[in-house]
Amino acid sequence: MLTLDDFDFDLPDELIAQHPSGERTASRLLQVDHDALHDRRFGALPGLLDAGDLLIFNDTRVIRARLFGRKESGGQIEVFIERIVDARHAQAQIRASKSPKPGSRIVLEDAISLVVGARCGEHDEFFELELDRQQPGAGDLWSLIEAHGRLPLPPYITHPANADDEARYQTVFARHPGAVAAPTAGLHFDDALFAQLAQHGVEAAWLTLHVGAGTFQPVRVHHVADHRMHAERFAIPPATVAAIAATRARGGKVIAVGTTSLRALEAAAQHGALAAGAAETDIFITPGYRFQVVDRLLTNFHLPKSTLLMLVSAFAGVDSIRAAYRHAIAGRYRFFSYGDAMLLTRR
Repeated sequence: MLTLDDFDFDLPDELIAQHPSGERTASRLLQVDHDALHDRRFGALPGLLDAGDLLIFNDTRVIRARLFGRKESGGQIEVFIERIVDARHAQAQIRASKSPKPGSRIVLEDAISLVVGARCGEHDEFFELELDRQQPGAGDLWSLIEAHGRLPLPPYITHPANADDEARYQTVFARHPGAVAAPTAGLHFDDALFAQLAQHGVEAAWLTLHVGAGTFQPVRVHHVADHRMHAERFAIPPATVAAIAATRARGGKVIAVGTTSLRALEAAAQHGALAAGAAETDIFITPGYRFQVVDRLLTNFHLPKSTLLMLVSAFAGVDSIRAAYRHAIAGRYRFFSYGDAMLLTRR
């Protein structure tokens, strides 16, 4: 039985990337082809793919989900939006010296008045929030948070979000707002690389999975099988399902750009043929999982003991991932959201 200890490793703090590379495509790329490891540059990606292959991108857009404010009592709070449910309702983490009571009001960034509701989530770690009916001025939660919120950088990035982060912690193809963390494998792509891929005969298709705050939550159980994932919303257009079918028919490979794209695709194929549409998924992919859709995976390096490290171990093989991470640490690769990438072949 797999335990958290099977997915642990020591990472020097200086390998945690605090800032993006000078250019999106300037990062390094570790190609993991079963037991073979190849050190590449990300800009060389077109030459590592074949004409007729299909890249699947997650076009979610990161919302300004981090806000500071105060309770009615005057106590200071920090709010991290998990998801905006509709124009008036959201779910969020609230950090305070003492949790606010249901029915009480909070004011964020001196601009957004909210009423606190009941706790929710798998471990009651979120609160339901409702826009105060006495909220001054017009606007809904989407526009208010976009106007007054702050970019939610991951907890291992230690500086406050600045202008560089505003541009670089968002993919160039981000379209649909709703994520509270970037699909970071997509951060390496720019318009010039898209043009090179198209010239090489590599096609692109899109889906949307809104990454939730649960992506940063630690696994709290020792035995991996006991863990339960947070649900995340996703949508797969009919055109993407058709593109995957056409790729299969011509013998091409389906390449997920990021674990979020992979999770959406595999979730949509859990009960048979890949289906278009919108749904929620709490799919938890660990070694032993049988992949239905994805042949190769582009992904960044992940945290020790994380569900994403378990996912890539399931995809490429536990021993291959352990060897790849040892190689990356010895080779001084940069880790996590602003770090370098891997191209994995399914075992």
